[in-house]
Amino acid sequence: MKIELISFIQEDFQRLIGWIQSEDSMILWSGPYFYYPLNVQQLDTYLQSSYGSPPPRRIYKVKDVATQEIIGHIELNQIDRRNRAATISKVLVGQPENRGKGYGREMVKEILRIAFTEEKLHRVDLKVFDFNQSAINCYKNLGFQIEGHIRDFRKVGDAYWSSYQMSILENEWSHFSV
Repeated sequence: MKIELISFIQEDFQRLIGWIQSEDSMILWSGPYFYYPLNVQQLDTYLQSSYGSPPPRRIYKVKDVATQEIIGHIELNQIDRRNRAATISKVLVGQPENRGKGYGREMVKEILRIAFTEEKLHRVDLKVFDFNQSAINCYKNLGFQIEGHIRDFRKVGDAYWSSYQMSILENEWSHFSV
């Protein structure tokens, strides 16, 4: 399977809105960044926040090269060039029928390649809800390490969700990039 990360643009808004079907799926995807229901105004503000030279975030849609279908979304956020660090966020394989097929792994591998080779970063981190075992396994298999457990991190309905803080350093990534 080969995927390509392509800059997210306004023409992608409706597809992304269609993928977010509930408040829980919104929080699972974006944390507190957006409110449900997702709309064009929120996405326009989000896209505009990526402008700048150099950009503070790089937002991508994900294309399956074989089918030419747009299958996901991913972002390299909080790019700190001084400290050579950034955060992976808003990782989403859009359609349920595409999940569990390895797209998420390929998306993260490609954004790590961008982070470590194009952006010349030293550290990339992320937060993942502690019940999202498939994502945790994916990140671990790519070399991420759990740094901490952030308890009752987000209130969702009447429940609190906890997260793991995970990271990978450039020298660790080089072992997994071959």
